Amino acid sequence: MPVPPAKINDHPTIAPERRRARGARQNISGRFDLERVEEADGWDMPEERPAFRTQISFERPRSLISYNRSPDLPFDRSINPYRGCEHGCIYCFARPSHAYLGLSPGLDFETRLIARPDAPNVLGRELSAKRYRVAPIAIGTNTDPYQPCEADLSITRACLEVLSAFRHPVAIVTKGTLIERDIDILAPMAAQGLARVGVSLTSLDPDLSRRMEPRAPTPKRRLATIRALSQAGIPVRVMTSPVVPGLTDHEIEALLKAGAEAGASTASWIMLRLPRDVSGLWQDWLAEHYPDRAGKVMARLREMHGGRDYDPRWGHRMRGEGKYAELIAQRFKVHARKLGLDDTAEPLRTDLFAIPPRKGDQLSLF
Repeated sequence: MPVPPAKINDHPTIAPERRRARGARQNISGRFDLERVEEADGWDMPEERPAFRTQISFERPRSLISYNRSPDLPFDRSINPYRGCEHGCIYCFARPSHAYLGLSPGLDFETRLIARPDAPNVLGRELSAKRYRVAPIAIGTNTDPYQPCEADLSITRACLEVLSAFRHPVAIVTKGTLIERDIDILAPMAAQGLARVGVSLTSLDPDLSRRMEPRAPTPKRRLATIRALSQAGIPVRVMTSPVVPGLTDHEIEALLKAGAEAGASTASWIMLRLPRDVSGLWQDWLAEHYPDRAGKVMARLREMHGGRDYDPRWGHRMRGEGKYAELIAQRFKVHARKLGLDDTAEPLRTDLFAIPPRKGDQLSLF
């Protein structure tokens, strides 16, 4: 029996014509927002409701580098040029972060974006601080740095120019093919051991991908990006993430093979994560697109998380536990080794870091 969609604050589903090419079906209240309730005004008159259009607001950050102490993450610092993501991936674990802005993790997350155009200047200031100690910076760990608005705003590119000037190591995670525009910056950095890229490849099925990641590039196009980056000498990791039980888990071997053929040198995987509001949004999406598989998908996830939709404990949240989780891990390990994708990536260099001279600085005579 399919599981019913999660009850999300009793919010009605937004009409399909208003959410075309969007992931979420609802615009639920955020954790720090007043509950959103729509009520008729008493007039017996039809009211046309506009479609959800992408809106971009601007924010001037006081600081940019975010630090974490999570023992199951391979980095301790990251930057995010944008809040929210127009790609609209329904499973995105970053959706709940929009609640801190008083916005919904639902449709607001993918339509009401926050750009940070002053990010490059703030980054340069933080890297120049005497107390700063260099370590690789991750970009794209919360929202995609190469989502569509980057084509016009170029904030990510400007941040890369700063990192290049400081000879600072950087690791990028993206689904966006716009990263090919920045090969002219990334290739020289990679040649110095300062840059690598992870490209997320969730499914090779274009129909499933379009439903699950409505405004992200197609799987075929992402493979072309892996090829372009690797041919430019930039180390690429194919990220078969998230693995979705009952929807994409059968594709693990095919995804790894496609990534290897495109030139990826390493690979990784993460199980589907459903923190906070994401679980309800995900189940609501399943009920619309794959009602016949919803029961199996959620049963597998709960099996791996002690009966819950999600277990946030470090060391468990990324992979789950139990027989099914172990089977996925073993399948990935065996096939990655067969394709030569199981090697550990070379650590990025930190010894080249140097604060570039600023205008007006006195240059050394020696």
